[in-house]
Amino acid sequence: MKTLIVAAALIALSGQSPAAPASAGHKLHLVYQFGYNTKVASSGQGTGTTTIDVSGPADDGGLVVTGQDFWWNDVRARAANTCEVYPGGSVSCAAAPWAISPIQLTVFPLLAKAYFKGLAANATQTWTQDFSVKAAILPGAAGMAGQLTTWNFSYALEGKGVVPNGAPLILVTTNGTLEQEGGRSLQAKSKQRIAYDPVNKVPAFVSDVRTHVPMRSVYSNDLVEVKLIKLNRT
Repeated sequence: MKTLIVAAALIALSGQSPAAPASAGHKLHLVYQFGYNTKVASSGQGTGTTTIDVSGPADDGGLVVTGQDFWWNDVRARAANTCEVYPGGSVSCAAAPWAISPIQLTVFPLLAKAYFKGLAANATQTWTQDFSVKAAILPGAAGMAGQLTTWNFSYALEGKGVVPNGAPLILVTTNGTLEQEGGRSLQAKSKQRIAYDPVNKVPAFVSDVRTHVPMRSVYSNDLVEVKLIKLNRT
């Protein structure tokens, strides 16, 4: 997995000049390849690209983030989803249909201004991150909206240092839980491996395995992988 992260991150960022750190009123355009319940790839069942536009920060420190998924072999892209992402990682999709895709659920919190605050001192720190996501989570490629609900996330994160042969990227591992408020009180566990770009302040590669609790079958695991292939800042 570590070799995959290095290769994917280097491919993603090859040929790109480091951008200046974000400032007030910035606009950031990102394109990720993704794999949903499959490895990230440029084509194949369960793969595609997601385009993410970020603007802000707003007066409350939040970012306005719009994501649009294009699944491989689909005729057109899915509807764009716009949410606000707060400095600590919390996400609020306040406008109907309140939607966020499983791919966006993985990426949006990682774009928060203070999410990787633990790396400020050095690249081998440990820290915790607690946040919530209020949204209707779309169930994968089916594209049918779920119900608006709030999920509480709690992660322990550890910086593993600079990725070998991949500087300035930093490897970060996470281990956490997701718990739904009210309703059926669904729960899940999440383990992530992230190649974080401290210059552009975005994840260059993420592997996110979410395991539903209690496990009912071999389908209780969801895998989301994303690889950055384009970054523009204006």
